[in-house]
Amino acid sequence: MAVTKKNQKHRDLAQILSAASCALIAGTSPAVNAAESWDVDSAFLLYSESDGRVSAAEPVISATKNYDEETKLNFKLVADTLTGASPNGATPGDHVQTFTRPSGNGSYDVAASEQPLDDTFRDTRIALSTNWSAPINRDWAYGVGGYLSSEHDYQSVGVNSSLSRYLNQKNATLTLGLNLSNDTITPEGGVPTSLVQMPLSSTDSEFSQRSDSESKSLVDAVFGVTQVINRRTIMQFNYALSTSSGYLTDPYKIISVIDDNAGANFGGNFQSNGRDLYLYEKRPDSRLKQSLYWQTKYQLDNNDILDLSYRYMFDDWGISSHTIDAKYRFRFDKQYLEPQLRWYTQSKADFYHRYLNASNYTDVDFASADYRLGDLDTYTIGLKYGYKFADETEFYTRFSLYHQESSGDKGYGKLASQDLYPSMDAAMFIAGYKF
Repeated sequence: MAVTKKNQKHRDLAQILSAASCALIAGTSPAVNAAESWDVDSAFLLYSESDGRVSAAEPVISATKNYDEETKLNFKLVADTLTGASPNGATPGDHVQTFTRPSGNGSYDVAASEQPLDDTFRDTRIALSTNWSAPINRDWAYGVGGYLSSEHDYQSVGVNSSLSRYLNQKNATLTLGLNLSNDTITPEGGVPTSLVQMPLSSTDSEFSQRSDSESKSLVDAVFGVTQVINRRTIMQFNYALSTSSGYLTDPYKIISVIDDNAGANFGGNFQSNGRDLYLYEKRPDSRLKQSLYWQTKYQLDNNDILDLSYRYMFDDWGISSHTIDAKYRFRFDKQYLEPQLRWYTQSKADFYHRYLNASNYTDVDFASADYRLGDLDTYTIGLKYGYKFADETEFYTRFSLYHQESSGDKGYGKLASQDLYPSMDAAMFIAGYKF
């Protein structure tokens, strides 16, 4: 739950550099040129997944005080509410499955052949961030900032900074960014013991052994080069390094143990202590991610803008991914229309298993059935519309459709007839106003 949202909302320094290049190609707005002015961007986002899974509502407001063209102070406030059901990691089965709620207070049943979803997924998050950027002299600039986010079972606090060097009359910019953060998770019912059987209730001795909270620290660094190729083209390259350490496991995820012994239950749920065996997942306590990013924006003769980007990421968990994103902005006087296509593909983590086998589940050091760590392909198609009024204020809206497909081991025996990798569709709508 909280881990899911943290991953979705993780600050990406590369995006900061991308935003900078966008401003360059689009031209500086009159509001930025005005001294002692404020720019405000307010938006509202709605997100909904298929099959009654996660829905989210998120208002966002960002206010920037412009002291001059290069000196700015920004505040951003985000409040999101999430409801719905989230996959708990277990496989569908040939009978009704019963799962203990994370708090240990009560349980929920999942019908035969249905995807096991925890329908208690509800949360509200408040996040506040601020950033100050200013020139040091005509060739150097810097930025510093901080952020704080809080929800009932997850808190995150961090600081960031950046240093930029302008070259060749500011046609080239070198930027180094650094982000440090510390996150604390206090899951409902405490922190479960990894790779042990899910207990029946909070009266089980496993609950009494749990700690209340765990934490992790993250360090993100990015080095970027932005180059103005000519009056119509700007290009950007980034190299990003991210390291995290501490508690990186999702305390709400479990993994099924399947019976691989010959017999009538071959491929069914393995029984232990008179019930289906589900283990709490366990991930390594450190992770090192690296990524390369390229983006080019090209302004055509008719002032339309083509925006292409590619990102390659790899880490020491065995995951590698490719992301291609393409946008084309049609510009009509005071209006614009921007279709988008995005494709993402990912290979699985070394310790990802859709399930574990009864004959060797005690031999694993790490295991997770979280689909976000498996073989994954996603496709996004979107359309953005914007209208600029005479006073330079702007209304914009975007509608996107998202499709996700997973793949992997198809199982055996009874398990082979189950849908282990269901696809997922989602829709996202954003409406905003800049003034």
